[in-house]
Amino acid sequence: GSQGFTASSRACSEDSWFKSLFVRKVDPRKDAHANLLTKNEESNLYKIQFHNVKPECLDAYNKLCEDVLPTIHADKYYPCELVGTWNTWYGEQDQAVHLWRYRGGYPALTEVMNKLRQNKEFTAYRKERGKMLLSRRNQLLLEFSFWNEPVPREGPNIYELRSYQLRPGTMIEWGNYWARAIRHRQRNKEAVGGFFSQIGDLYMVHHLWAYEDLQSREETRNGAWQQEGWHEAVYYTVPLIQHMESRIMIPLKASPLQ
Repeated sequence: GSQGFTASSRACSEDSWFKSLFVRKVDPRKDAHANLLTKNEESNLYKIQFHNVKPECLDAYNKLCEDVLPTIHADKYYPCELVGTWNTWYGEQDQAVHLWRYRGGYPALTEVMNKLRQNKEFTAYRKERGKMLLSRRNQLLLEFSFWNEPVPREGPNIYELRSYQLRPGTMIEWGNYWARAIRHRQRNKEAVGGFFSQIGDLYMVHHLWAYEDLQSREETRNGAWQQEGWHEAVYYTVPLIQHMESRIMIPLKASPLQ
C-alpha cells in the first residue's frame, strides 16, 4: 500500500512540477507588442508581396513591373515608396518579391489603395499581371526599432531574405536578443532591414541582408561567429523559431536597393 502511495505522490508532484513550467505570472501590459518593438516617432508601415509567376511569363512580368512600379514610387501623389523589388534566385523559383513603405502607417496605405483604384494605368497593369501569376500573397509589416531603415543602395548586390515563423508569444524575447545581436552583423554594412508581421502570417519576422556575392555572404556570416556575443544570441533565439526559410534574391533594374 505504502509503495502505491509513494508512486502516486511522486506522480502528483511531477505533474505539478510539469505544470509549473507552463504557468507564468503575466504582468499586465499597458501597451501592444508592436509599440514596444517599433520606432514610435516613425509610423512607417511596410507591405511585402510574394508573386509566384508562370515560368514562361517571368521576363514579361519583370518588364511590366519595371514600367509601372517606378512611376508610382516617383509620384508624390501616392504616399508610398518602393523599397526594393527582386526575383528569387535560390529558394522558391519564378518568384518576385516587392517591398513597399507607407510613411504615415495605415492611413497612408488606405490613401494609396483608394487613389490607385482611380488610376487607369495601374488597373490595366493589374489585369495584365493577373494573367501571368500562379498565386500571390502579402503581409503588412512594421520595422524593428533597432534595425536601420532601408535606404537605397548602389549595386551590384545579392539580397538574402531570411524569414522566421516564431512561436506565438515570443516576439518580445526575439526583439530583446536581436537588439543586442544586430551590432555583430554591421561590419560589412550587410544589415538592410528587420520587420515583423502585423497582418498576414502572424509571428513572422523578416531580416533583409545585402552581400556582394554568395562567397562574401559566407565570409561575412562566418565572421560573425568570431565575435563575442554572437554565439549567445543564436543559442537563445533558435528555440523561439518554429520554421525558417532563406531566399537569395536578385534586384530588378527598377529596384532602389541594387
